[in-house]
Amino acid sequence: MNTPEHYDLLLARCRTLFLAKTHDYGTAWRILRLPSVTDQIFIKANRIRTIQETGVQMVADDVNEEFVAIINYCLIALMQLHLPKETPLDMAPDAVALAYDHEAAENRRLLLAKNHDYGEAWRQMRVASITDLILMKLHRVKQLEDIGGAALVSESVEGSYRDMLNYAVFALILRGEG
Repeated sequence: MNTPEHYDLLLARCRTLFLAKTHDYGTAWRILRLPSVTDQIFIKANRIRTIQETGVQMVADDVNEEFVAIINYCLIALMQLHLPKETPLDMAPDAVALAYDHEAAENRRLLLAKNHDYGEAWRQMRVASITDLILMKLHRVKQLEDIGGAALVSESVEGSYRDMLNYAVFALILRGEG
């Protein structure tokens, strides 16, 4: 299976889970400010790294599901960044699906462009290295959030969320998902 097919398959899985949780919880995620979303991604990535380093997993939650959570939290962040300020806390399920699909499509476009330019170099990487890249991006985002987004030469917070989402997709592909 090629990368675009993998992406589509994995994002369909993430979307199904996200919309099911929207059914169960509504749009409670709308309460989260971006630094809180960043911290949620950190919790997931840090757990993955701890399991990778220790080889011990004491909670049954699958590591692949943590990468899925990273994808969905990145999409939450992107939706929060782009939803108009007047968007109500409680959104209709069809509006959530539309926003989710828009951000996922934008990310797919970026993934394909970068994948072309980098020659699918990620396929030669270790999943542990991808986890480290996610954690590094998180550190950068936290730094940018702490300085109010006033970067001098760095990529935007949005770009970092998009990269982390794509790294999580790559990790899932390398782990045999999709």
